[in-house]
Amino acid sequence: MTGRAAPAGQTDDPVAAAALGALAEQLRTAAAARRPLQIAGGGSKAFLNPARDETRLAMAAYAGILAYEPSELVIEARAGTRLDVVEQTLAAHGQMLACEPPRFGFASTLGGVVSAGLSGPARPYTGALRDHVLGVSVLDAEGRLLHFGGRVMKNVAGYDVSRLVTGAWGALGPIAGVALRVAPLPEAVVSVAWSLDAAAAVTRMTALARTAWPVNGACVDDGLLRVRLAGSRPAVEEAVHALRPDAVENELSYWQGLRDHRLPFFADPAPLWRLSLPPATPPLDLPGRTLIDWGGAQRWLKTDAPAALLHAAAGAAGGHAQPFFAAVDDEFAPLSAPQRALQMRIKAAFDPLGLFNAGSARAGV
Repeated sequence: MTGRAAPAGQTDDPVAAAALGALAEQLRTAAAARRPLQIAGGGSKAFLNPARDETRLAMAAYAGILAYEPSELVIEARAGTRLDVVEQTLAAHGQMLACEPPRFGFASTLGGVVSAGLSGPARPYTGALRDHVLGVSVLDAEGRLLHFGGRVMKNVAGYDVSRLVTGAWGALGPIAGVALRVAPLPEAVVSVAWSLDAAAAVTRMTALARTAWPVNGACVDDGLLRVRLAGSRPAVEEAVHALRPDAVENELSYWQGLRDHRLPFFADPAPLWRLSLPPATPPLDLPGRTLIDWGGAQRWLKTDAPAALLHAAAGAAGGHAQPFFAAVDDEFAPLSAPQRALQMRIKAAFDPLGLFNAGSARAGV
């Protein structure tokens, strides 16, 4: 693993320098005592990965946008920068984070978003969050700031560090900064809908995926197929005319609710499972309520069914299932022996002392 190392605290912002210095000191103290740390941002996703018996390493104070030049379509910010600050800054210049990372609350931070690695409804059409991460800086157990990729330097060690830490839930160390590729806001966005059962809706979504229409979201919820169209105004208007939907919805609040899990579907108290399947997979015969997102590739399932049934059904369809809430961490599908061995080698390379989020079942280590 190779990257440029710099002593923590090197920054022109005195507040950020003090925050980074305090984090570095806490890391060195924890390393000397072999005391595990639970990395925390704004806490908006704590319900997904709650702290174990570990000392909290709070990253939220290390905040601020480091660089943003709209013409370059890149923004770089410290990990504690709130996601809404990043998005408001981009929107002021007609730009956005195209993968729509879920916010789950006002306090959501950029570092937490990248650590979770989650993407919103646009993911199949604009790429996953990890596809937009150009570079990262990570703190090691000695309190050094290691820079990889993107605007800082090219990583040549064999690991694509930016992709490794995205979605690792902090298991490889605390993310200190992120450089992200951004995209222009579309000129026009509209939601169209058809009343269809789930099987017919999956068939329709599969057919749409083979067209050149500017699809930017496709989901099935309670007998209604919704498709979001985004792009140039002529392209969107032509698509609406050609597709002949049952309804046109200029109000886009449904998609925001889907992105942040604020729809009535998610309020159901039953356990929430996430099934990743080939998009054209017909609806699975499973108990509970299903919301189909990502053009069929992501199925949200509210069910009390046993984990073994869900793992078997998803596996038979060529995909996998996982519980979304940490309350059922013990129901995660076990890794194969080769997968486990590879994961542990990577963990050892980044965190030889086993300090970071060591008890996280979601991170798999």
